[in-house]
Parts: sequence; C-alpha cells; structure tokens
Amino acid sequence: MCTAATYKTKDFYFGRTLDYDFSYEEEVTVTPRNYPFHFVEEGCRNVHYALIGMAYVMEDYPLYYDAVNEKGLGMAGLNFVGNAAFWDKVDGKDNIAQFEIIPWVLCQCATVREARTLVERMNLLNVSFHDKLPLAQLHWLISDREECITLEAVKDGIKIYENPVGVLTNNPPFDQQLFQLNNYMHLSAKSPVNTFARGLELKQYCRGLGAVGLPGDLSSQSRFVRAAFVRMNSVSKDGEKESVSQFFHILNSVDQQRGCCELEDGRYEITIYTSCCNADKGIYYYTAYDNHQITAVDMYRENLDGSELVRYPMIKEEQIRIQNETAGNRTKPSV
Repeated sequence: MCTAATYKTKDFYFGRTLDYDFSYEEEVTVTPRNYPFHFVEEGCRNVHYALIGMAYVMEDYPLYYDAVNEKGLGMAGLNFVGNAAFWDKVDGKDNIAQFEIIPWVLCQCATVREARTLVERMNLLNVSFHDKLPLAQLHWLISDREECITLEAVKDGIKIYENPVGVLTNNPPFDQQLFQLNNYMHLSAKSPVNTFARGLELKQYCRGLGAVGLPGDLSSQSRFVRAAFVRMNSVSKDGEKESVSQFFHILNSVDQQRGCCELEDGRYEITIYTSCCNADKGIYYYTAYDNHQITAVDMYRENLDGSELVRYPMIKEEQIRIQNETAGNRTKPSV
C-alpha cells in the first residue's frame, strides 16, 4: 500500500510513500541521457531525457517506483491489486511492458499533455521483467506543475482521469476514490459552525473540530481522503526548506507504523521510505522508516550526458544530531 502526492509553492514537488512488508533494496537512481533503454517490443532508445527517482536495479536495469525527468514531469506506480489488467501484444499499438512504463513516458514526454497523448496509443503487456519478480499490478500518478492525471489499465482498457486533488493511493479505482470525497465535503480547516439543531447551544471545546470525521485508519480509501484533505489545505512559505518540510508533513499524515498493519507470519507493513522530489531543480529527497533525517540527491551534480546508471543506496540508519555535543564529556549521575 502506498500514497503519492504533488505540491506546488514557488517550485513543483512530486513524491510518494512506499508501504510494504519488505524491501528490494531500492536505491536513488539517476539515469543519464545516453543510457540505452531496451524495450521489450519497442526497440532501444539511446538518447532521452535524464531521470532521477527510486528504483530497484536488476541486471543494470532501473525498475523505477517513482521518478521525475529533467523537464519536470513526475510519475509513480502504486499497487492496484485485483483491478489492474494487462494484455498480449496488439498490432498498431505501442506495446509496453508494465515495468517499462515509467521510463517509456518520462524518457520522451516533457508535460502531462504529451504523456496523455502517448499513453492513449499504448498497450500494456502482461510480461514480467524476470521470472523471480511477479507481474506487479499497478496504476500510476502522472503530474507536472500545471496538470495531474491518473492512469489505470483495467479490463475495459486504458483509463485516464483528471486528478484535481493531486493524490493517489491504491484501491478502489480512481473514479471511485474521488467520488468518496463527497462524503467529506463538510470537513474544514476552520472552526465549525453549529448547524446540529435549532435552539441547541453547542460550543467549540478544542481546536481542530472542523476536521472531525477525517478517517484515521490505514486503508487505501481512508489514506486517500486524509492525504487529499491535508495536501489541499496545506500552507507553507515558498522557500525550498519550507516547501520540502511541508511536503513531508503531508505524506507523514499517512505513515504506516510497524505493528499497526499485521500480515501473515508475524510480518508488518510499514512505510519503507517517503520521497519528495523538487521537479524543477531535479533534487530527490527521501526519508526511511528508521532514518527521519532528510537525505538529498541532486541529479545536476551528476554527468547527465553519461551512459551509465548512477546509484545511491538509501541511508536507513537513524541519524541523530546531539545539540550539545561540544559541551564536554557526559557524566553519569550518581545513584
């Protein structure tokens, strides 16, 4: 289970949480412009836009979970189990494997408008990257600073939805997720007005009562509502540090803590990482479950005209800054 979101101040930000019970040892990965992308049915693309994002690299191929290209277009894939559908090859279509879709779109599209045109002629193939990797059932959030869409491949074909809230979680299909917001139109960041009944005096006894009814559970529909409410009511200054900090606060509203979502064999689903990419500047920020310090990788510090992947393993251990570290040696109090 995962949540993806967008946010815009002076710059445009794109990111997600990855919620799962184990990690594939994913890495922040920069794909330079001349790395050869070999597609199953569509040949090789030797020159393309540069990408940065989180990927599991296997056989020197970046299996991106989320990424942003140098033009500021972002894309993330989220679990869509039970609803996703993929097909055999179709003549006259761009036949793209599910694991290829993020590089296929981000390699050649600078805007959502271009991405929409590209995916309309696409057929998603029911082939996996490797026999040791299952065919992931996903849907996707695609966004630039001006527009956001959700892409789903279901039994009825390719569906493209306008996404006015800039948020995506998992099931149900996006149109149903969006419809459920009608049940929460009474929520507000402001203090509520008493409309319960005439003649009954009710008083505000604490702050935040305007959001009473905002779901707090970990289900994908509830996370969608909560993330949409927090994201669309978020206010921050437009500096880089303030914007990045606010973006992490948005996604931290849907964190999954170890122990709250129990699976089989004593395993638990947790928020393995949370990402925030400044899509305008190409800086990818992330935190990990056991490392709350924000770490950044700047794609423009790399040689983007190269032909080899640049990989940075996630820093997972907690980084704690001792504020009074120079105050002297610590003395243990006597008993």
